[in-house]
Amino acid sequence: PTAMKQLAVVQFFSWFALFSMWIYTTSAVTRHIYGATDATSAAYNEGADWVSLLFAVYNGIAAVVAIGLPWLAKRTSRRFTHMVCLVIGGLSLISIYFLGNPDLLLLPMIGIGIAWASILSMPYAMLAGALPADKMGYYMGVFNFFIVIPQIVAATILGFIVGYFFDGLAIYALIVGGASMILAGVLSLRVEDEE
Repeated sequence: PTAMKQLAVVQFFSWFALFSMWIYTTSAVTRHIYGATDATSAAYNEGADWVSLLFAVYNGIAAVVAIGLPWLAKRTSRRFTHMVCLVIGGLSLISIYFLGNPDLLLLPMIGIGIAWASILSMPYAMLAGALPADKMGYYMGVFNFFIVIPQIVAATILGFIVGYFFDGLAIYALIVGGASMILAGVLSLRVEDEE
């Protein structure tokens, strides 16, 4: 279905952003904010522990935000809701570059949690209306390829990009991820969604 093809592209860039975040946030935060590159140092471990807490925060935010997404989608549209959430998440990822205080990293986690809530729900809500009922399971299974494919792509090229273009500075992987998430948000407006 056309909507599935359009959503597949949105999913690709959304999940590419997530994998860049999951792979590089610890090294980005420990070096960029804590100034630590030695994984055995106290500063590095303090930064890594803080990242673990930050990830718990964005998951908690997502659980709360997910309750309100249907309300927003009903008053606007699922496409618009998904776009807004992804743009907020992308800007939040990019904002980590500009924050020097570890405590302030809680703010981008709110935005990332908003995006995460939408990524886990809105594409499937849009897709469900576009699929024939007798092939729903098949198409949903194929659709999940667009979670796996960006993971493979991120694992394959991000290390090269960070090493070759960004001199090994992982913070730039988060900026690339943020830009990817914003692109996914813009592309979500193209999805033919039958409410």
